[in-house]
Amino acid sequence: MAALALALRTVLVLLLVWQSAIWLFQPPRYILPSPLDVALAFQRQPGFLFGHSLTTIAEMALGFVLGSAFGALTGLAIVALPRLGRLLWPILLVLQSFPVFVIAPLLVVWFGFGMGSKVIMATIIIFFPVASAFTDGLRRTDPELIDATALTTATHWQTLRYVRLPLAMPSLLTGLRVAAPLAPLGAVIGEWVGASAGLGFVMVQANARMQTDTVFAAMTVLAVLSLVLRHLVDALGPRLIPWASEP
Repeated sequence: MAALALALRTVLVLLLVWQSAIWLFQPPRYILPSPLDVALAFQRQPGFLFGHSLTTIAEMALGFVLGSAFGALTGLAIVALPRLGRLLWPILLVLQSFPVFVIAPLLVVWFGFGMGSKVIMATIIIFFPVASAFTDGLRRTDPELIDATALTTATHWQTLRYVRLPLAMPSLLTGLRVAAPLAPLGAVIGEWVGASAGLGFVMVQANARMQTDTVFAAMTVLAVLSLVLRHLVDALGPRLIPWASEP
C-alpha cells in the first residue's frame, strides 16, 4: 500500500507540473496537449485504444515469455558447457551492440507485418538482460562451495543443479525485473517499423495527423503496461523463488 500511495503521489505531482507548464507557456495542442486533452482522447475512442492495446499486450507477453526462456537457457548453457560459453558469449556481446532500430526493419522484411516480427523484436530485447544476469549469477557462485562439492562424489551436472542453479535464481529474478519494462518497448519498436495494429501503429498514425493527444494517450497505456508487468514479476518472483525475496 505504501508503494502504491507513493506511485499515486508521484503521478499527481507529474500531472501538476505538466498542467502548470501548459498554463505558463500555452503551447499549441499539437505540440503539447494538456492532461485534460489526453483524458478526452481516451473518452473519444476507448474501444479503438483498447483493441490496439490487446494486440500490443499479446506481443509483449509472448516476447517476455520467450525472451526469458531463451535467456535463461542460454545463460545455463554458457556455464554448463564452458567451451560453448567461450564461443557463444562474445557473439552475444556483439549482437547486443546492434541498435534495435537496425534490427527491426529486417525482422519486418523476414517475418512480415504481422505479430511474428513484433514478438521476435520483444524477445530479442528481453533476451539480453535475462541472459546476462543469469550467466553472471551462475558464474559468481562462491568458490568455496564449488571446492566443497569437489570433495564429494557430486558430478559437474549435480553441482550445477543443486548448488549453482539455486544460488543463481536471485540473479535471474533481477534480470526479469530489469527486462519487464522493456517488453512493451520491444513490441512498439516493431510496430513503429511496420504494422497494421498495436499501440505503436496508433502512435505513428496519430503523429502523422498531428493528433498529439492520441499519441500521449497511447504512451500512457504503454507506461501502465510496463508498470503492470514489472509488478507481476515483483509479486510472482518471490513466490516462485522465496530465497530471492529482496527487492
